[in-house]
Amino acid sequence: MADFAIKLDTKRCIGCHACELHCQTQNRLPTGMSLGRIQVRPDRTPEGQPVLLSAFATCLHCDQPWCLAACPTGAIRKDLDSGMVLLEDALCVGCRACIEVCPWSAPQWDEARAKVIKCDHCQARRDQGLEPACVAGCTTRALSYEPANQASRRARVKYALQVLSGRPELWQ
Repeated sequence: MADFAIKLDTKRCIGCHACELHCQTQNRLPTGMSLGRIQVRPDRTPEGQPVLLSAFATCLHCDQPWCLAACPTGAIRKDLDSGMVLLEDALCVGCRACIEVCPWSAPQWDEARAKVIKCDHCQARRDQGLEPACVAGCTTRALSYEPANQASRRARVKYALQVLSGRPELWQ
């Protein structure tokens, strides 16, 4: 597991997608593509009050990443110091095997470069002491970059699955 994680405070998120815009800009991605995606759904509480349900989906930097196991060239590696699952651009041949196996749809296909890209929590920014672009650009400060622990990871995975599945009975 990665030492740090991008966390979402669902009570602060307004679904503005500024996080995605900052990710696109930082990574020079085409419009509509982002390595971190906010999913927002309108719903109602059990009492009938309208609410927005939000989830932030990005690479979870798995303990045993399927993408790493699927990569035939060794382009994907796990940094043993930080726990980050990283993609070596020069080694990627564009086979898309990692895209096929990732249950979180974290690796993305970059059509312009004919290669796969994935979130590295803005490694270059972090090397300069800065937050990932999505966190820094979050309008309401709903995203944060914090030390990860197993309990918070399980909670993020469960919540993301609930929101993305469209099964409101799981949101309680």
